[in-house]
Amino acid sequence: MEFRCKAFLFDLDGVLVDSRAVVERTWRRWAERHQVDPDILLRIAHGRRTKDTLEVAVPHLALDEEVAWLDATEFQDVDGLRVVPGADQLLSVLPPSRWAIVTSCNRALARQRLESVGLPVPAVLVVSEDVRHGKPAPDGYQLGADRLGYDPAACLVVEDAPAGVTAGRSAGARVLGLTTTHPARDLIGAEAIIPNFGAVKVRAEHDDLFVSVTLS
Repeated sequence: MEFRCKAFLFDLDGVLVDSRAVVERTWRRWAERHQVDPDILLRIAHGRRTKDTLEVAVPHLALDEEVAWLDATEFQDVDGLRVVPGADQLLSVLPPSRWAIVTSCNRALARQRLESVGLPVPAVLVVSEDVRHGKPAPDGYQLGADRLGYDPAACLVVEDAPAGVTAGRSAGARVLGLTTTHPARDLIGAEAIIPNFGAVKVRAEHDDLFVSVTLS
């Protein structure tokens, strides 16, 4: 399968950086403090802003205080962070002006995760505090495309979570799904689904990027 696009819009966690162990460890610690079923939280937490997850699951709590605790705890935990297979090779062949990251975490945490695994911090980094509405709303991907100078329809979004796939599609972009966090059946709306970037090759022709995806 081949996509033709002008630029890439990557999610961060589960797409470029495998942070699942840290995320799940943090939410389980938080759930234990509040006597909340962690599995309920984890079913909705991946791909969403921390505040948005809490608003759905525990709206009666002081959300700003809880967000601060969760963010600080995640920031202090780098054990198990690693590059998603093939992500570093893919980024190395993309012109810096042709890719951005659109993530649900805050700026400090996004930079820390990238730096911890040795991935570059892009010029365009859209984070939780940059948008009014987080994923599954399209705001982040619309802003990322705008900052790169392209229409979202000319971009390829790469996502691992249902909320992110919905956000990319709602922004008007095509979506490539990764099964690093969720099974393929959950990534409804992704036009192609792969396990990692080993199945992806990119070539530039004139002003376009051609993305070949080998489906297993």
